[in-house]
Amino acid sequence: MSGEGGTTVLVAGATGVLGRPLMGRLAEAGHTAVGFSRRGGDAVRSVDALDAGAVRALAEEVRPDVVVNLLTAIPENLNPRRIGEAFAPTNRLRIEGTANLIAAAPEAHHVAESIAFVYDPAPGLATEEDPLWVDPPAVFAPILDAVRTLEREALAARGAVLRLGYLHGPGTAFDPAGGTFTDQVRKRRLPLAGPSTGVLSFLHVDDAAAAFVAAIERRFEGVLNVVEDDPQPVREWLPAYAAKLGAKPPLRVPRWLARLASGAYGDAFYNDLRGASNAAARERLGWAPAHRFP
Repeated sequence: MSGEGGTTVLVAGATGVLGRPLMGRLAEAGHTAVGFSRRGGDAVRSVDALDAGAVRALAEEVRPDVVVNLLTAIPENLNPRRIGEAFAPTNRLRIEGTANLIAAAPEAHHVAESIAFVYDPAPGLATEEDPLWVDPPAVFAPILDAVRTLEREALAARGAVLRLGYLHGPGTAFDPAGGTFTDQVRKRRLPLAGPSTGVLSFLHVDDAAAAFVAAIERRFEGVLNVVEDDPQPVREWLPAYAAKLGAKPPLRVPRWLARLASGAYGDAFYNDLRGASNAAARERLGWAPAHRFP
């Protein structure tokens, strides 16, 4: 069911840090956006994505042309040693929630949110053809399995997968107004661990929303990295972010000590993560990031 002059879009996870700006951009572009989340909110329906019957009933009512899958349940404070436990609800949403969305609206075009920091460590920026992490830290393996399932199901439905960089901006962990990572940087609780050569691609929530609108309007099918230009290693962006916040420079600690404190995933975050290239998104979506972290 197309809205007058636009497209009817069902947004799952509409109250999250990305869902909110996406709903606004869809309205500005003349599309009809119907959002839902488990808790609901202003102009957002209260539907549990894990309730297949409820999702199906909503889809039958809305009859969307496009379904956007932003389903996550990531806690504000993440302990890298217990990241597997923290991501268990999100893993379930990425597997069961995705299946429910596709089954509820099989004729719709599906656009799913994935992550760009899952590539196998290697030199240079990763493209969409590069393999995902072959031998990740054990605590991260279930997260990666869920991401693989989400992507496989979305692509099987002839949909799109947008692998997003680490989000910053309002409501995120890097929100200057009180994000959890920002607070840790201000308190010098995020040190440089060992060489800190890991490269983390970032993405502002507004740029992410713009990419989703472009993928919807172009009915893109396939996988794209949606990240900022020229991602930098931790040893560069972390001191730069501290300086931007007016905080003291991060402390330096030996890699072995950081690994004891933060575990294998924390160590990989600092030293092994591979950045991603946005060249394909620029070409296929006509999209370009308007922000740059830090």
